[in-house]
Amino acid sequence: MDQAFRDAMTAGYALSEPGLVLGSPMHDGEVFNDARVQVALSILNRHGLIAGATGTGKTKTLQLLAGQLSKAGVPVFVADIKGDLTGLAAPGDATNPRLQERVTSLAWDFQASGHPVEYLSLSGKLGAQVRATVHSFGPLLMGKVLGLNDTQTSILALIFKYCDDNSLPLLDLKDLVATLKFLSSDEGKPILADYGGMSSASVGVLLRSIVVLQQEGADVFFGEPEFEVGDLLRTTSDGLGIISVLELSDVMDQPRLFSTFMLWMLAQLYESLPEAGDLPKPKLCFFFDEAHLLFDEASKALLDEVERTARLIRSKGVGIYFVTQAPTDVPAPVLAQLGNRVQHALRAFTPDDADALRKTARTFPTTEFYDVEKTITALGTGEALVTVLSPRGVPTPLAATRLLAPDSLMAPITPEAFSAAVAASPFATKYGATVDRDSAYEIINGRIAAARAATADAAMRAGVDPTTAAGMNTMTPAQQQREITRQAREMAAAEKAAERDRKAQAKAEADAAKARQHSIDSAIRTGARWSHRGPARTSSGASSARSSGAASPASQHPVALAGPAGWPSGAPRVTGGTRQTGSPDPQTLGGTSVTCDRSCAASSARGMATMSSRVLRPRM
Repeated sequence: MDQAFRDAMTAGYALSEPGLVLGSPMHDGEVFNDARVQVALSILNRHGLIAGATGTGKTKTLQLLAGQLSKAGVPVFVADIKGDLTGLAAPGDATNPRLQERVTSLAWDFQASGHPVEYLSLSGKLGAQVRATVHSFGPLLMGKVLGLNDTQTSILALIFKYCDDNSLPLLDLKDLVATLKFLSSDEGKPILADYGGMSSASVGVLLRSIVVLQQEGADVFFGEPEFEVGDLLRTTSDGLGIISVLELSDVMDQPRLFSTFMLWMLAQLYESLPEAGDLPKPKLCFFFDEAHLLFDEASKALLDEVERTARLIRSKGVGIYFVTQAPTDVPAPVLAQLGNRVQHALRAFTPDDADALRKTARTFPTTEFYDVEKTITALGTGEALVTVLSPRGVPTPLAATRLLAPDSLMAPITPEAFSAAVAASPFATKYGATVDRDSAYEIINGRIAAARAATADAAMRAGVDPTTAAGMNTMTPAQQQREITRQAREMAAAEKAAERDRKAQAKAEADAAKARQHSIDSAIRTGARWSHRGPARTSSGASSARSSGAASPASQHPVALAGPAGWPSGAPRVTGGTRQTGSPDPQTLGGTSVTCDRSCAASSARGMATMSSRVLRPRM
């Protein structure tokens, strides 16, 4: 083996302080066991990346680090996607042939050991239930869970702001739904105007996204009692760090949700932990498995939040380790914060894979001992390219490393052992029962009910029925007010219609009376004119006959009055204002039929006027 390689590895990985041993460096297929690839405990809060293709040993590397951290007194949080990390609680199988081969090749004194483990679960089925309130999640993380775009996330932020200003606790999803429905209703829109308003289409998107989340059973993840992230920092009485394992095998179909939950835990740690500076060992190491799920379709605001957390939480004594398939899965600003790297093998089966491989190779420190791009593809299972920060903050030489086997069981424990461990956990009583206290849902519905009752009472006092066909209890205060206004408008319209009908009837009666009076007046005027002209039109024979008191049969007609008696003889009949004489047929005059004789020509107009005013006065 090249002496330069030996010297570089020995000098680069020598430690004068406690650290974690990862394995032994390799060169040209030969393992160099005189030097161990290791990382100092004091540098573990500089964060790290464990990457590699599926089946190359990422999970076993995580298990190796978690076990050694626990023995060093450092609490650990890991996410168990497939359910095979439950073996952390049980000693490894020293009789396993492959394990023995690995131990022999590394000249390592293997001692099987289990570790103190607490099992957590988002559903509550596989451990103590981890819940979070909607409020503590915040609009950014909630927007990520719901799959919202930037505009919809800003509307969600508006909802959170309103609830903060009005002391409305958002504890679970029904609180968020109740608030959304209220602010998009007629009662809530004027309130929301002070915050900028929101479209009904956006509200519909939010509500549909929440319904989908509820249909997936995710509503049980939100509520109280909320998980206290301080419970992740516990150690046993003999100084061992407790490993908190979040079991996710029953929610694997909701990766966006559980990845966001883990980020919520980090955010809560950042908010709750005090500044600590550089410590001899970290307060907590947080392993973020399947990290690419967090960054897929993440908004810029969320990426900024992750970068800020990764950058600043280091000074609070927390180390974050992202576990994913390729370094390119992690955004460059976040990747730049990671000082420790364990790169398992990558495969280049597609052009995209080849491109990712070249990019990954360029991110490692330059080395004279390896062709990085070729070495990455030639690594076997349980082997990785490693570079970490030295206690001085300088990157160590790149080392192709054969990794140690974990001292715990590299398989799931039995279901009986798992159930016994969950039941014996103190978290079973602390987080087992759901607490449902008054929150936004109850407060908003209470206010609506009170306003509805007050409006109904006011409407009753005003004498207006504030109900719909479905009943008063189905109406909101705004609906009741609209109903009161509608009924008042209908009453006013009915009164106006009645007044119009009364006026129309009175006008019709007046017009009829006027028409009758006009007919009578016309008849009087016509009769007067005829009486003045009558003698001039009478023949001399007829005149001498009247003077002698005799009347000619041909010129005399009896008077027939259908009306009152006493109509003067010889009064003409009038039709349409035209005088006619000598006709035996009765005609209508102001409702009275008359026939007249020429002998009535002697009657005076004054007498006619007197008689007509007395006999033919119109009836009203």
